Amino acid sequence: MTAQAPHPPIDTSKPHSARVYDALLGGKDNYPVDQQVAELLPVEAKIGAHQQRAFMHRATAWLAGQGVTQFLDIGTGIPTEPNLHQIAQEIRPSARIVYCDNDPIVLRHAEALLVSRPDGVTDYVHADVREPAIIIDAARETLDFDRPIALSVLGLLHFLPDAEKPIDILRTFTDAMAPGSYVVLSHGASDVNEEKGEQSADEYKKGGIQLALRTREEFSRFFEGLEIVTPGLVKAPEWFNGTPAPEQEHSGMYVAVARVP
Repeated sequence: MTAQAPHPPIDTSKPHSARVYDALLGGKDNYPVDQQVAELLPVEAKIGAHQQRAFMHRATAWLAGQGVTQFLDIGTGIPTEPNLHQIAQEIRPSARIVYCDNDPIVLRHAEALLVSRPDGVTDYVHADVREPAIIIDAARETLDFDRPIALSVLGLLHFLPDAEKPIDILRTFTDAMAPGSYVVLSHGASDVNEEKGEQSADEYKKGGIQLALRTREEFSRFFEGLEIVTPGLVKAPEWFNGTPAPEQEHSGMYVAVARVP
């Protein structure tokens, strides 16, 4: 396993976005501080967490069906089966997956992410998305950047305010990826239900977590220079691409898959 500073201390006095997400999904790997934030969020936040997870399942299966055998998942979160590698390797047993997160509790659970099929490989990098060069260097130990890679960044970009230059961060990754690679992104919407979005931002802020929701137009800027595949930049339940479209329901989560030309 590739990991920097193994087993750093877990701060249970402050909420963490990965653990709040786990609480929203009904997981057990979170603490009272995380549960307090999750409980105060509008019900739409819980719905969005489940919609985003389902989107990951569909997008990963579609990518594997397209022949993609390498995946880099940043902002992995606490393992919740089926994990990305289980979906990818069900279709492509030789798939190689690198997970990355900066929450120490995810590192503690990394063994669950490293259970690969015999033909494939899984690895884990403990690092922060704000340090893309470090992640890329570590991922090179497992992935071949001269061949297509599917980069997955789900439920993370809306925790990066503009001051941290998230578009530049993403561009560092895509610039290192071979043509024919894919980018899978999700983002909380600020222009779907503004009142609920503001409520979510306020509750996260009370826990010391900044939430930077964006409009559809603002989210689209992450895809400049990339080729968005069908069905385009849509709300999470609307993305199906080769699988039956789920029943339409309210969603405050934008998603898209794009190809690196």
